[in-house]
Formats: sequence, C-alpha cells, structure tokens
Amino acid sequence: MTTKINVIITGATGMVGEGALHECLQHESIESVLVIGRKSCAVTHPKLKEIIHADFFDLSTIAENFKGYNACFFCLGVSSLGMNEMNYKKLTHTLTMHFAATLLQQNPGSSFCYISGAATDSTEKGKLMWARVKGKTENDLMKMNFKQAFNFRPAFIVPTKGLKNTLRLYKIFGWLIPVIELFSKKYICTLKELATAMINAVTIGYEKQVLEVTDIVTLSKR
Repeated sequence: MTTKINVIITGATGMVGEGALHECLQHESIESVLVIGRKSCAVTHPKLKEIIHADFFDLSTIAENFKGYNACFFCLGVSSLGMNEMNYKKLTHTLTMHFAATLLQQNPGSSFCYISGAATDSTEKGKLMWARVKGKTENDLMKMNFKQAFNFRPAFIVPTKGLKNTLRLYKIFGWLIPVIELFSKKYICTLKELATAMINAVTIGYEKQVLEVTDIVTLSKR
C-alpha cells in the first residue's frame, strides 16, 4: 500500500523540478506540495503552496513552514562549467546539506530525494571535480538521520511535452533520442519516469539508496 505524503520541492523553475512538480500535482499519493524557490514557478493548483526565498543559506525565516512535510524532492542544482571547486562545492554540497538539516530539524523521520547525475563519484577521489562534489553530497545525505535518503543519477532525460523549462540542450539534440534508445538505452529515461520514481521511492520504498538510470525506470513502473 502507498502512503499519502506532503512534499517540498526545490528547483521547480528548472527542468527536473518542474517535471517533479507536474507529476506530484497529478499523483493521488501526494496530498500537498510546497515549492521553495528564488522566483515563482508560475503554477497554481489547489495542492500547491509556494514560498519565494532569496537566500538558501539562511532558512531561519521560513523554517517553520517546513513542518508537516514528510518528503523533499531536492531538484536544485548548478552547472560546474566555469566554476572552481570551492564555489561549486558551496553551491552544491553546502547548500544541499543546509537545506536537508533544516528539513530534518522540523520533520524528524522525513524522506529526502536528491537529484545527482550519472557518473557521480561515490569514492570522492576521482578526477572529475563535479563528480567528487556530487559524490560527497550523496554520501553525506545518506549519513543523516532521514527515514529514507535516495540519490537519483539520471543521464539523458526525455522532456515532458508542454512543460516550459526544458533545457536548451534537450531542445537542440532531441532528434538524437531514438539513436540513444537504440544503442544506449540504459542511459535514458523520461522526465515522467524520473519524477514518478521519486514519488514511488518515498511512498513504497526501494532497495537501493543510489539509483542509476535502470533503477529509475524500474522504480517508476512499480
């Protein structure tokens, strides 16, 4: 049996966050959604509440609003292009951990879903800077006292038609999707599958805490 949940979503003005919000608002297991972002997601729905907050490093003024939410889909992220490791770590690891700690303080026993990425480095020692930082973020989230902590590692994501925040990369190279599916299907999932997998992870659970693309597709169908 599935559990009814109240979920917080970050990054709803990005592609993955928008997809997660879209599926949550339609899913019968989601009772309510709180979107927290630096700008409005421009969506209205009876299930949805939104908080605009500029500084994710200082959540003290909005922390009380976290109470009553038993899951978080953390879809906020930045590109590592042009960034040094110190700045990227601050905007990726430090920010995520601060948000997670605030959620856990207000809702002990809640669940956390983190959008990471394919090729993330769990050893934290590889050559790719972004992969090391993402790996540390994943590892530290799993050490926290969440009821469940899941790290999702999508690769190529097929956008959901009609949503407005599809990354330019996917618009340009969308014609390659059939080729990728033919030769590298294990690296491709749909945005709907990714969002549904997050919902299923916190409502029915999954045997792994780190989910590669094949796990995402499998979980989305349960």
